[in-house]
Amino acid sequence: MELYSGPLSLFSAKVRIALEEKSIPFELIDVPWSATGGYSPKHPMVERLNPKLQVPVLVDGDLGLYDSTIILEYLEELVPEPRLYPSDRNERARCRQLELESDEVHFAPVRELIGVSFYPRQRGEAPDEQREAELKAQIAAYHERLADHLGGQEFLCGEFSVADVSHYLTAFFAAGFGAAIDPGHENLHAWLRRVGARPSVARDVAQMTRALAETS
Repeated sequence: MELYSGPLSLFSAKVRIALEEKSIPFELIDVPWSATGGYSPKHPMVERLNPKLQVPVLVDGDLGLYDSTIILEYLEELVPEPRLYPSDRNERARCRQLELESDEVHFAPVRELIGVSFYPRQRGEAPDEQREAELKAQIAAYHERLADHLGGQEFLCGEFSVADVSHYLTAFFAAGFGAAIDPGHENLHAWLRRVGARPSVARDVAQMTRALAETS
């Protein structure tokens, strides 16, 4: 099994963590990336298998998959234990929806924040500070929603799941660009500590932290 991955790709990190959680052996192939050029040039295997030209791409024998959500669901069927989705059908559907919400709602302003702050600074340009402030406010509003959803649970879907992986990584990226979870959300900070203490998560976040430092 091969995983074509980006060193600072949140979506690649989701898959790397799932593979580690399930103890699935794999070969990690990092695609070219730089702070100025992004993911360029495109890796030939990514070009061949993913029409979106994005990582992650998973190759398992003659099967090639792209999109982190599809890959996570494949890995769950391939190696059912330990579970990364609830066993109950309804709870599993809610968990899938929450993972999708992380990718498309939580991460959307974070992605834009990276675009208006990180890349201009890397090019020596002035960032759009007004837009930065607006995006940070959007992220803070989402954190309110996430805190309400978590409530007093240890994990977002009851047990540790793909929803925790995705939301934790998005919160990690948001914090790195000045949009950390407010200290008043004590339940979210306790959740961050629980998820961040998992060896698979801690190793991957440490690797991404080093990669980010090398771009500064």
